[in-house]
Amino acid sequence: MTSETLSAPQSAPAAQVGTQADPAAPILLFDSGVGGLTVLEEVRKLLPDAPVIYAADTAGLPYGSKSEAQIAARVAGLLGRMTERFHPRLVCIACNTASTIALGMVRDVLEVPIVGTVPAIKPAAAMTKSGVIGLLGTEATIRQAYVDRLEEEFASGKVLLRHAAPGLVEAAEAKMRGEPVDPAAIEGAARALRAMPGGERIDTVVLACTHFPLLEAELSHAFGPDVRFVHGAQGIARQIARLTSGQEWARKVPDRALFTGSEDVPEAHGAMLERYGLQRVERF
Repeated sequence: MTSETLSAPQSAPAAQVGTQADPAAPILLFDSGVGGLTVLEEVRKLLPDAPVIYAADTAGLPYGSKSEAQIAARVAGLLGRMTERFHPRLVCIACNTASTIALGMVRDVLEVPIVGTVPAIKPAAAMTKSGVIGLLGTEATIRQAYVDRLEEEFASGKVLLRHAAPGLVEAAEAKMRGEPVDPAAIEGAARALRAMPGGERIDTVVLACTHFPLLEAELSHAFGPDVRFVHGAQGIARQIARLTSGQEWARKVPDRALFTGSEDVPEAHGAMLERYGLQRVERF
């Protein structure tokens, strides 16, 4: 697996965090659900001492079936209230759908560095040998003009086949709850890409949703051993480390997870969050 999603020209610009940041100021990682934990895992490797707040908008899940206006308003509103309450030194939108739609708006309204994630088309284009790339994302992500621009800039001369696979989001959420993964969702996504003209030549698949790397083992089995997968978690972590380079870190309170909505967090989620170093769970 290779990831260069946020390395230079494909990354969206963000100002470096000021050198006077409060050492206890956290990194705020935001996603529609638990998919952003794939990003948190990579951030932990580079910045093990960084205090983290992980925010999951489970009340708004799934994002992929919502309109652009709904997503932009929801993400900007939530992040506005969260930054006002928690004063993070940096916000990471660890969600392809939210980033491709709301990143510009959020940067316009928040006075804090924002790191987003976009489909890893650039590294996929460098990896492919056959010239045919598959892209799995949500319905909202794959229709964005942002993805069109990435394809035009980095995959000119390649074939990019896109498929909306919303069932993979729920499959990933179920897996993280300790429940069985629906094999139909996995097999259906692979079969849909393969059935497109040229799909039999796919040798690289972009996982354009932070939930989907949680299912990489299952997807690899469905696609076969000759297909490689690429996503953005490592690149995002490197971007966060670069923007906070030279900063002091002080974890004065346990790292926590925030969930929107009124439903109780499943016990299985709590155990899973502890594995990612999130020792407290709160409602937001």
